[in-house]
Amino acid sequence: MDFEPTERQAYWRDRVKSFIADHIRPAVPTYLEQDAEGERWKVIPVVEELKAKAKAQGLWNLFMPPRNDSHHHVDESFEFEGPGLTNLEYAMCAEEMGRIGFASEVFNCSAPDTGNMEVFHRYGTREQKDQWLNPLMNGEIRSAFLMTEPYTASSDATNIETRIEKDGDEYVINGRKWWSSGVGDPRCKVAIVMGKTDFSAQRHAQQSMILMPLDAEGVTVLRHLPVFGYDDAPHGHMEVELKDVRVPASNMLLGEGRGFEIAQGRLGPGRIHHCMRTIGVAEEALEKMCRRLQEREAFGKPIYKHSVWEERVARARIDIDMTRLLCLKAADMMDKVGNKSAKQEIAMIKVQAPNMALKIIDDAIQAHGGGGVSNDYGLANAYAHQRTLRLADGPDEVHARSIARMEFAKHAPNEGPGSNALRGGNAHSASAGSAGASAGMSSGDVGASR
Repeated sequence: MDFEPTERQAYWRDRVKSFIADHIRPAVPTYLEQDAEGERWKVIPVVEELKAKAKAQGLWNLFMPPRNDSHHHVDESFEFEGPGLTNLEYAMCAEEMGRIGFASEVFNCSAPDTGNMEVFHRYGTREQKDQWLNPLMNGEIRSAFLMTEPYTASSDATNIETRIEKDGDEYVINGRKWWSSGVGDPRCKVAIVMGKTDFSAQRHAQQSMILMPLDAEGVTVLRHLPVFGYDDAPHGHMEVELKDVRVPASNMLLGEGRGFEIAQGRLGPGRIHHCMRTIGVAEEALEKMCRRLQEREAFGKPIYKHSVWEERVARARIDIDMTRLLCLKAADMMDKVGNKSAKQEIAMIKVQAPNMALKIIDDAIQAHGGGGVSNDYGLANAYAHQRTLRLADGPDEVHARSIARMEFAKHAPNEGPGSNALRGGNAHSASAGSAGASAGMSSGDVGASR
């Protein structure tokens, strides 16, 4: 067991860290100025400038899976490859990206494009890759992932009601989606839509995923959904109506009834990426809190010398470091034994990371007094974003259910009334719980995920 990063891990982490320090952080004031000017739903010029620099330095598409990925169909040239970082290597880079909200996009590593690109990479045909994956990997377009629905409990994705019906050489899509992150961006050209192709099939074989151009007839953006009052422009989260939307039959991903299979491949890494970035968010909040506490005095002495703040800062450091270790363990397991074997660790980090960050951000807000709830320090905005991650990619309750059922399955009684039923029930529930979580509600993957 070695806790030191390898030479390769440190190489990529330090390059990303240096680029953020040298180029992205100095550009934050410009970003804020450009974001505040003109239309809300637009391309931010300074981000495009930074993207060009990052791409020129090879800091681009870092999340793309290595070529030896077992899901990957090797039927084309190397043109659809990134640097081939493992989950563990990318973890360290993503933590640095999490420190500044728009940093991920600069490296073409922002949600939901990352997850969508992996779907194309793993499951797409050559034609689908040529049409959509190439421009996504080049950072020329954006994409959306439409799964969550307003009229169903989407934490159980088997509830989804959107219909995808075959009609000759086309599919017809009807339904309503919300928390469709990124649809507000003028560059958003394609969505991956999850719906049902067969309402009579077995529970987890009813769903399919299909590609839908955003400019298709029948696609209507009904409204924008703010998060705690923040519009999240130019990304945004939209409610979208799909009325008799026709797409070619060739737009079906992998085949009818394969939606949950695709979701399993997409959302495991997506959850880990969110958690990696969350650690960076927490580190930023702790840094702001420590600086503020040493700058101000109250009741005759610096605020940081009041014992309550020593306790809070110590707890923050402990919680960040514990969470990072769990996150790195989950990423390492995904690399070594696969997402399925790491499902309990993935679920644990998904519950732990946002709750950890929320506590630290809340303390940082308290340390800043009235300024903390303003827009001056970015803490209120960070809190709003982290609060959504307790829902995105499956709510806490779904992941806790999955974790608990795996524990119950390990420790089922050997004797006594109901012991056989308990063992059988737990084995089934652990699997079903994991599947439900893997395609669970997402104001973050259907919202900002991955």
